[in-house]
Amino acid sequence: MTQYAMVIDLQKCVGCGACALACKTENNTALRRNGQTHNWADFLHETTGKFPNTGYRTRPVLCNHCSNAPCVEACPVEPKAMYKTPDGITMHNDERCIGCRACQEACPYSMEEVKRDGAYGEYSVISYNAEGEPYETFYADKTELIKDGTTSGAEIAARAGADPPHRTRYNHPDYEDVRRANIVEKCIFCAHRVVKGELPYCVVSCPAGARIFGDRSDPNSEVAKLLAKHKPSVLKPEAGTEPNVFYIREYSVRK
Repeated sequence: MTQYAMVIDLQKCVGCGACALACKTENNTALRRNGQTHNWADFLHETTGKFPNTGYRTRPVLCNHCSNAPCVEACPVEPKAMYKTPDGITMHNDERCIGCRACQEACPYSMEEVKRDGAYGEYSVISYNAEGEPYETFYADKTELIKDGTTSGAEIAARAGADPPHRTRYNHPDYEDVRRANIVEKCIFCAHRVVKGELPYCVVSCPAGARIFGDRSDPNSEVAKLLAKHKPSVLKPEAGTEPNVFYIREYSVRK
C-alpha cells in the first residue's frame, strides 16, 4: 500500500525560503493572524563550532505526517477531524473540527520556538485560526495607502474577486482552500495536487531539488532509494511518533 513520505536533503538546502513562499501561495495561508506566525512550512537554523571550524544547517520543518500521530489520538471528535489516510497522510477535516486545539497540545512539534545551542527558529506545524479578525487584515482595510494616490487592500480584493486576491482555488473533500475561523489547519502534503499525480508545491518550487516526495513503500521510488542509501534522521525520535519527513546529509560538516 502506498505510504507517502518526504525526504529533505540538507546538503542541498541553503534556506532560500522558496518552499515556504510556495506553500503560502498554493495554500493561501495568512501572513500573520492575531499576531502569530501562520506558516505550514518553517525553518530551524543552526550554527556550530568556532571559526574557522564552523558548521551551518537550515532544517525545513513542516507537519511530519507521523505514522503514530498523537494529534489524531487526541482529537475528541467522532469521526475524527484529524485522521490518517490509507496512503499515510495526516489529514484534517475542516467541517468536523471544533477548534478545541487538542491536536496542537498533543503534537510534540507544534508551536515550538528554539533558541539554544546555536539553533534558532520558530515553527507552528498546526496553526489555529482565531476568531476576531479577517483572514488577512490588509485586504479588509479600506484605507488608501497614499490618499488619492493609491488604492486600498479592500479594493484590491474586491477587484480581484477573492480574499486574498492571489487566492489559489482548489477542491478537496476535507479541506477548504481558505479555512474558516475557530479551527486548526496544517500541511496536508498538498493532497489536492497529489491526487492528480502532481507533487506538493514546495517540492516543485525548490530550486535545488532538496525536497523529494514519494511512496516509501515502493523500493523503486526515489524516496525509498534515498532512505536506503543514506542514514536518515527525524525530529524528536524519542517522541515515538514515527515521522514520515526524513532528513539526509548535511550542508556543512564541522571539522
